[in-house]
Amino acid sequence: MSTPSASSSPEPDAAPASASGYLTRGMPGLRRAQWALFAAGFSTFSLLYCVQPLMPLFTSAFNVSPAQSSLALSLCTGLLAIAIFFVGLFSQALPRKRIMALSLFASAVLGTIAAVAPDWHSLLALRALQGVAMGGVPAVAMAYLAEEVEPGTLGFAMGLYISGSAFGGLSGRVITGLVSDHFGWRAAMGTLGLLGILAAVAFMWLLPASRRFAPRRGQGWSGVLGDVRAGAGAHLKNGPLCGLFAMGGLLMGAFVAVYNYVGFRLLLPPFSLSQTFIGFIFLVYLVGIFASTYFGRLADRHGRGMMLSASTGLALAGLLLTLSDALPILIAGIVVFTFGFFAAHAVASGWVGQMARGYKALAASLYLLVYYVGSSVLGSLGGHFWTVGQWQGVAAMAGGSLALALVISTGLAWRTSGSRRAQAPVAHARGNTAVRGG
Repeated sequence: MSTPSASSSPEPDAAPASASGYLTRGMPGLRRAQWALFAAGFSTFSLLYCVQPLMPLFTSAFNVSPAQSSLALSLCTGLLAIAIFFVGLFSQALPRKRIMALSLFASAVLGTIAAVAPDWHSLLALRALQGVAMGGVPAVAMAYLAEEVEPGTLGFAMGLYISGSAFGGLSGRVITGLVSDHFGWRAAMGTLGLLGILAAVAFMWLLPASRRFAPRRGQGWSGVLGDVRAGAGAHLKNGPLCGLFAMGGLLMGAFVAVYNYVGFRLLLPPFSLSQTFIGFIFLVYLVGIFASTYFGRLADRHGRGMMLSASTGLALAGLLLTLSDALPILIAGIVVFTFGFFAAHAVASGWVGQMARGYKALAASLYLLVYYVGSSVLGSLGGHFWTVGQWQGVAAMAGGSLALALVISTGLAWRTSGSRRAQAPVAHARGNTAVRGG
């Protein structure tokens, strides 16, 4: 996360600010910023995950395999990871509001065009471009809030942005499941694209211009590459931090694989559920909002390593329950699995900033890079396991990822158990925020 390098002159659409330049609690500008970033999080993550319940429809519409259908998500998340990393590297030279607005409009327009894609390869190309376009929001939103919002209110403002992201991931899945059941997948994707355009308009209207940041130019490639070499070198020599990077990829890879193919499982006997019902299965995503905050408090009391191991084990236990052919047990398994994933992700991502020795923004970018690469690679690989062993194959692959994550988290808990400082957050730290995603 970057810090302001200079104060910029107020722009015409800038909201009133305090004498310090911060947006403070009770100010209209702060409320506008919070809801603008909520809209940005909703748009980005609803467009990203809207194809997940549509994958069974893609297999019949385009005559592709389940593994091929997962490319609609995997290509998007893979290129999103790369885009986040590069936008993060150059974020000091980019105007905050402009890059986020461009990202939102471009991804929404591309999503709307994807609804009329004439063939499978055109759809994949548009989804790949969407992934690149989306990278401007996650890479910049947290930096904007840290710069513009007073430290005492930053946690609340950041929480609303993360809530918008979670709500977007949920609603993207539910809306497409509901609309596609009645009007087809094209209408579903078109609906999300139009909602994304409306969210981008709301963002432009609501977000105050930056007051505590001015783009810093003239650093050149040599300066950027020097920072990357120094920061990456320090992070890659930090064993526990690399363990957290790996945790992010393994957790997200297992999570996306499960949600990619649970729809296929529920469409088949003995369940034979409708597309609408399958879309509503994603409502269990709501438990993630509670899990993140609950396990954050438990980590404060009992240490991050212990809670990371416990939540990863919980996700693995939930996955095992999904092997049942009894629908209530399967749904309970999805709930437990989702709760464990969000709890583990919240603890791991919150630990990254604490464990990094300097270059914290680069550490966050590296975590997100591995996080989304894991989503792309393991999410797509799950299709091959579905082809070979259907749900048992997918569960075996996701279970192997979670088992490896459990080994890493147990090692981190053991390695840091002697240092309470490494596990408990600094009570009154300012500007320290977790890195979270859909």
